[in-house]
Amino acid sequence: MRWEDARGPGLSRSGGAGPTDHKAITLDHQTVMVPILTHASALSPYTARVNAYGGGATLLRGNEPIADIAFPKQPRFYTLKTADGIPYWKIATLHAADVLATTVLQTCTRYGNRETACQFCAIGKSLSAKSTIPEKTPAQLAEVARAAAELDGVKHVVLTTGTPRTADRGAAVLAESARAIKAASGLPIQAQCEPPEDFGWFSRLEEAGVDSLGLHLEAVTERVRRRIMPGKAEVPVSVYFEAFNEAVRVFGRGQVSTYILAGLGDTREEILDMCERLVRAGVYPFVVPFVPISGTALEDEPPPDPLFLRDTLDGVAAILAEHDMSSADVKAGCGRCGACSTLKAREAARA
Repeated sequence: MRWEDARGPGLSRSGGAGPTDHKAITLDHQTVMVPILTHASALSPYTARVNAYGGGATLLRGNEPIADIAFPKQPRFYTLKTADGIPYWKIATLHAADVLATTVLQTCTRYGNRETACQFCAIGKSLSAKSTIPEKTPAQLAEVARAAAELDGVKHVVLTTGTPRTADRGAAVLAESARAIKAASGLPIQAQCEPPEDFGWFSRLEEAGVDSLGLHLEAVTERVRRRIMPGKAEVPVSVYFEAFNEAVRVFGRGQVSTYILAGLGDTREEILDMCERLVRAGVYPFVVPFVPISGTALEDEPPPDPLFLRDTLDGVAAILAEHDMSSADVKAGCGRCGACSTLKAREAARA
């Protein structure tokens, strides 16, 4: 959607990992992340007009008001700094309405190299804009998590990471971070990384306080993976399923999830076939629309067709219902939040 008010979009974020170039809005009791800073959003028929009294906005299609929307204000923990002067918002950010998220390592061995980089990724953008720091320490993350829980009612934490050159693929720093956050705040935690070479890291992550694990495929077919994410495609889907099976053994059915970006080139049938296979393995498939992010190799790509998304997400919701798997049972992370997709709302409609 377009943001009409000249005072700016308030709490939103440009560049970085995760739902960047988006703004969280609440519409009909559902919080969703809506692109407002992408090329496609400038062409959207939807506009948000901030109410004169503040505290919300009116959503318009063309000139016709169609709904009232609300949006999160800047959280109170954003006003704080660490003892060495680093603003808390450079260490972790509020996602949606009640999720604290951070990229522990803001660098990735694959980023910046055309031969290996994920073409949709903007992990380096926020670092170059100096809106974050290269690496967050466990002590910093624990301090921010405690403040976010106490001051702003944050309910769970997402820890992701760029992929380092080590065989653990980031699991080691995630375990250290989770241990500190859990001790300081007690919040449920999701950790997200590529499958480590040693699957023993799953047990170490669980012992460190991680409640759910994200191992993200992004694309479901090898042909799309090789084209869109050549570095990650070096770890084939077959290895991901070996990792899924061990991770489900450690964390339990439904506590392992994978992110799937609908619109990268996989067909609806290919996505649904993969989701059926994932759910049977005990993995929650969090299917979200691909969003072309400014500053990435795919910034000029068109967003996926709405009818394709509708039919795909309806199909995923049907698979979840058939196998009695629900985002409501996920302890922490993207699946529990659900704001980057309409999948959670479609689950609720079937309940």
